[in-house]
Amino acid sequence: MSPPLPQNSQPRPIERLIAIMARLRDPDGGCAWDLEQSFATIAPYTVEEAYEVADAIERGDMGDLRDELGDLLFQVVFHARMAEEAGSFAFDDVVASINDKMIRRHPHIFGEVGERTSREQTVAWEAVKAQERAAKAKTGVLDDVPAGLPALTRAVKLTKRAARVGFDWPSTDEVLAKLHEELDELKVEIDSGDHDKARAELGDLLFVIANLARKLDVEPEDALRATNAKFIRRFHFIEAALSETGRTPDQSDLAEMDALWDAAKAAERA
Repeated sequence: MSPPLPQNSQPRPIERLIAIMARLRDPDGGCAWDLEQSFATIAPYTVEEAYEVADAIERGDMGDLRDELGDLLFQVVFHARMAEEAGSFAFDDVVASINDKMIRRHPHIFGEVGERTSREQTVAWEAVKAQERAAKAKTGVLDDVPAGLPALTRAVKLTKRAARVGFDWPSTDEVLAKLHEELDELKVEIDSGDHDKARAELGDLLFVIANLARKLDVEPEDALRATNAKFIRRFHFIEAALSETGRTPDQSDLAEMDALWDAAKAAERA
């Protein structure tokens, strides 16, 4: 039986959230949906909430950011509650783990190491992470790059890890040359009509683009999100312009919509 929600006292908000989660997962009167969930079924919601946090940040909406961070925190509490039920760990253990990790990875703040620049801290951070991987018997350079990351983000992390041990192009010139090479190979497979090979070549092309993003210190997911937003904004311009003539995009043609697209670009520049 989960503990009752505090009524007359004023618990800290996090304590109340933990109690709410325990009540939802209580086999005796809990929520049927929450009781049916597992780590695997909740994981997609966790990822989705992280994206919604990023979206609120992108839009600069602090109200939404507050709410979305709450949703993301609830996901942490949900996973911790299921782990506690399984006898693995509890929410306090999650907090203790990140506390210890932050102190361990910041010896220049909490230990005897002298002051570090941002660059020096990045290098030291990776050295500590390498030690942690070794302690977990994950000694390969790429061993703990999460498989569940968005593919572009994971590609950046994979190439970043490889670059730390010297497996990297000297400059963006070589990456751009490789980009053109992969594009030519993709064209060959498109012309051949071999869908599987074209798919593989497209993957190679995207991987090189992710590598180029890393060399330019650009997060490709952020760059693509910005372009998505730009596409939506300009397409809305097309829809609005056609609406003024009583039409919708399916009642127009490519030439007209392309001209309106150029008008949208010109309006943005102005």
